[in-house]
Amino acid sequence: MGMSGSRQGFGRLREGMARIAYGNPLYAMMLGGRTPGSLSCVPPDPWPGDSDAGGAMLAGVFRFAGQTVGPDAGGAPPWRPPGASAGWMAAMHGFDWLRDLRAVGGDNARRRARGMVLYWLDHNASWQGQTWAPAVLGARVANWIGLHDFFCASADDAFRARVFDSLARQTRHLARVVPGRLDGLALLTALKGLAYGGFCLPDQERQGMEALRLLERELPRQVLPDGGHLERNPSSQLQALRHLIDLRAVLRAARVEVPESLQHAIDRMTPALRFFRHGDGGLALFNGAREEDAALVDAVLAHADARGRPLKSAPHTGFERLIAGRTLVLMDTGAPPPPGLDTHAHAGTLSLEVSVGKERMIVNCGSHPVDSGPWRAALAATAAHSTAVLAETNSSEVREAGGLGRRPTHVGCERQEVDGAALVVATHNGYAKTHGYLHRRRVYLADNGEDLRGEDTVEPVLGSNPAAQPFTVRFHLHPLVQATVIQHGAAVLLQMPGGSAWRLRASGGTVEVSESVYLGTGDEPHRTSQVAVTATAGPEAATVKWALRRERKTA
Repeated sequence: MGMSGSRQGFGRLREGMARIAYGNPLYAMMLGGRTPGSLSCVPPDPWPGDSDAGGAMLAGVFRFAGQTVGPDAGGAPPWRPPGASAGWMAAMHGFDWLRDLRAVGGDNARRRARGMVLYWLDHNASWQGQTWAPAVLGARVANWIGLHDFFCASADDAFRARVFDSLARQTRHLARVVPGRLDGLALLTALKGLAYGGFCLPDQERQGMEALRLLERELPRQVLPDGGHLERNPSSQLQALRHLIDLRAVLRAARVEVPESLQHAIDRMTPALRFFRHGDGGLALFNGAREEDAALVDAVLAHADARGRPLKSAPHTGFERLIAGRTLVLMDTGAPPPPGLDTHAHAGTLSLEVSVGKERMIVNCGSHPVDSGPWRAALAATAAHSTAVLAETNSSEVREAGGLGRRPTHVGCERQEVDGAALVVATHNGYAKTHGYLHRRRVYLADNGEDLRGEDTVEPVLGSNPAAQPFTVRFHLHPLVQATVIQHGAAVLLQMPGGSAWRLRASGGTVEVSESVYLGTGDEPHRTSQVAVTATAGPEAATVKWALRRERKTA
């Protein structure tokens, strides 16, 4: 049995044991206790919802994780539709979508929210593996409490009593299963739910203090010294910071002292989130991240209430940021996240993204909300990133079910700055064992931001004599950028949507423009182009040199 097979086998064993332990009527009785008559405090919920998604829910359409489930024939909410993915189920039962109904506003949306909560209570009151998974349960508890004023405050006493009784039961179960085998963002989500239940429900403060103890133990590991999150995913950075802001708000509402470690983590993570933003306000597409809603990013940064300009360098997380004039370059210069935290990680080592002002130019292809199977294999591949790929082989082994296998064991990076210009030199050994080569990338941005140059070198590992291998340096373009081959194939003219033009020249290989896809937002891929420079590595190091310069308008 392979490693992934062993993992699946252990997973099924744990699931079976959990079903025996928690899925029997006796355990449901053990979760009983005094039903709270009210909440002892209600923390604020400042996060925006999507009124379009809320309107679709009023019509019985639920779209989560790239999957749409239409209205049930009987009008009932589809809590367990056939063929629903794990991501869809987690989103449906996590209740983040209550904000979308709140964004619609009005009594109709409020009644719909109450009806769905009531239907959930009727059919999901006892433990079930998927819907009571700790991270899903943590999200649900936090959302029910945080959005109490929207759907519950003005409801009748019988409805409120059922909600509070269920919240108490869910919190008691959460206290028994956390931290378990949880890690990363999933653990933070579960701890947030435990803190909400502990500090906002009467007589549960002991559970809240336990959540705080576990959080203080976890923060130094998950929040790296430069403020980056351990998963190395800008979307995870956004969500983790949002969770910490919510946790701080709960403590303030409950008049519990905010630990210094929590405040320091927020202070460090805020500039690191700014680090990953392009000029359009969205996030860079590394390791399974999406662009995200710029309004949500703005809200998280505003409510973090932490000063600090974006970092130039995030050496602990493994990213570099070069900025001059109106040009921004973000580059992945770190090793992939460790096993267990690499579920969404991509084989994009040394990839880069470039934006000019508010316009993205060079991108990575992004990720699909389903993030498994063929989409996972295609979009997590090295070839879906703006970097070099050797022999059409991924620099890290991509597993379709999530996570990475073989990966670079060393990624080195040096940075120099002189008079406003910046040079980054990074090397990874992801191809050392499989092919006997190293990939080195040099990226230079001039002080005016209108001259970006790079070199991609593929060289044999010292003392080895590997077989010759083809390699390709790719530059995926944003869908709004138009590419035209010029100079008899020696260069490509990139026309930006705002009217500016950039000339991409390359030497050391054959240049061509071909089709690509972009999935930075939404569920459907956008057609776009890529510039590919193909060369061959042999006993001697082979280098592709490239330069991107802004075209001067002539009268």
